[in-house]
Amino acid sequence: MADMPKPRLAADEFQQRLLAWFDRYGRHDLPWQSPRSAYRVWVSEIMLQQTQVTTVIPYFERFMARFPTLEALATAPQDEVLHLWTGLGYYARARNLHKAAQIALAEHDGELPTDSIDELVALPGIGRSTAGAVIAQSTGERAAILDGNVKRSLTRLHALPGWPGKPAVERQLWALAEYYTPAARLADYTQAIMDFGATLCKRSKPDCPSCPFNDVCLAYSRGEPQRYPESKPKKALPTRQTIMLMLRDPEGRVWLEKRPPSGLWGGLWGLPQFDKHSELNDWLEAHVVNPARERAAPSFHHTFSHFRLEITPQPVTCDRLGGVRESGVWYDINHPPALGLAAPVKALLSQLTPFTLNPTPGHA
Repeated sequence: MADMPKPRLAADEFQQRLLAWFDRYGRHDLPWQSPRSAYRVWVSEIMLQQTQVTTVIPYFERFMARFPTLEALATAPQDEVLHLWTGLGYYARARNLHKAAQIALAEHDGELPTDSIDELVALPGIGRSTAGAVIAQSTGERAAILDGNVKRSLTRLHALPGWPGKPAVERQLWALAEYYTPAARLADYTQAIMDFGATLCKRSKPDCPSCPFNDVCLAYSRGEPQRYPESKPKKALPTRQTIMLMLRDPEGRVWLEKRPPSGLWGGLWGLPQFDKHSELNDWLEAHVVNPARERAAPSFHHTFSHFRLEITPQPVTCDRLGGVRESGVWYDINHPPALGLAAPVKALLSQLTPFTLNPTPGHA
């Protein structure tokens, strides 16, 4: 392979060392491992994108209890899917999961097409590495993966320069991943190489003295494992401002509106948002009977990957809403319906009454 750096070990030696480590130290009791199916592995892999195992486990178990099969997921309302996803963030993952299940139900007889990487990656939200993980863990067929943990481990082992997101660097890493992937024990190997990066070759404070590859790891031999992988060149995050209207009726219910199906918090329920107070005033004048503005609550920031959103909550009470629009509902905070909520909205509602979704404001 022209793009592949010189391997630090023969493939069979790498596999033997990694699997021996996994047999002793790896994670063997994760909920998606038993029973293991393409559907369960797929849901776990999507949840694990950008999210740690300990966070994912309770979400996965609740999700499986409600959607035990691909058909159950495909035929569920999107609101219910998003509700069970609330708190995991990166909600495009949930929308894509739901859409992919519907496509699989309609076009693949209700099963994930695990015979082909190409067919899997044609489904929404499934990339090459996720497809490889699903195939390797559910069928035992040979398929390589290259998630963030694998990228970090292989980059350090070979002291590979450059940010792994660059196409040229990623091509080298894929070549190494393909080279080291065995033809047997695929489910164990795939879990092993993910566990290795997640629990030993960690982003910060890697446990190099305990590493089964420390005698051949170039980053370790140079005394600079944390230099690798190189970070993405940083850009200053721009800040945007929004006003969130917390409109309550005489019963204490809060007015929520469903956001457009794509874009920021797509398909979730949120508070009405305005760029300017004048726009908020116009909306109140047009739709609200006897609005009474209270002092604005303190602003806070919610950080996305590409910008920071400065949110100013504006409480308003009213007698009623004139001409309730189809896009909204009165949300009873004492008996909350099963709706997918944008994270800042969940956090704001949690300040009004005890809430069961453990809000964590400030993260996408």
